[in-house]
Amino acid sequence: MIYEFNGLKPVIHPDAFVHPQATVTGDVHIGRDVYIGPGAAIRGDWGRIVIHDGCNVQENCTIHMFPGVTVTLNEEAHIGHGAVIHGARIGRNTLVGMNAVIMDDAEIGMECIVGALTFVPGETKIRDRQMVVGNPCRVVKAVSDRMIEWKSKGTALYRSLPPELRETLRECTPLQKPEPGRPRAGKGYETWKKSEK
Repeated sequence: MIYEFNGLKPVIHPDAFVHPQATVTGDVHIGRDVYIGPGAAIRGDWGRIVIHDGCNVQENCTIHMFPGVTVTLNEEAHIGHGAVIHGARIGRNTLVGMNAVIMDDAEIGMECIVGALTFVPGETKIRDRQMVVGNPCRVVKAVSDRMIEWKSKGTALYRSLPPELRETLRECTPLQKPEPGRPRAGKGYETWKKSEK
């Protein structure tokens, strides 16, 4: 659902996809080929949220801030299921893992990987291409070319999702039993994972 707040309406590129069960409020700018999953809460009531081209904000993520702050997800940022970004800046082509929490005024560099369940305290600065894990977070190693290639392939899958969702996502009544010869979900996607072995 998309809400105006205090006269500010979200700006959403027509090539983005915001799931109907996501909530986008106020001063929010969403770029081209962005995917916003169901249950995401993107609340630009006290400050601005800028989600640049090619980002994805997956199911049940929260993006918010203290008053007067701008939250920025730079191009190709990949925000995993259930993550919280509060008043932070996420670098280009960076992955924030599932249920990670990035706090106020933290800055995560370009091409970083923030592990699942990681807690990044406020005002933390992480330089480019670092892997960060733990609570509180710590840098454990540099991100290799192979790791960033893997991350980029995953983000490319999400970047291809908006047009497919616009074309095929429909509310429906469920079947009571499978249809004979029913295809499995994910046809064509399995080659991405196989290529990593």
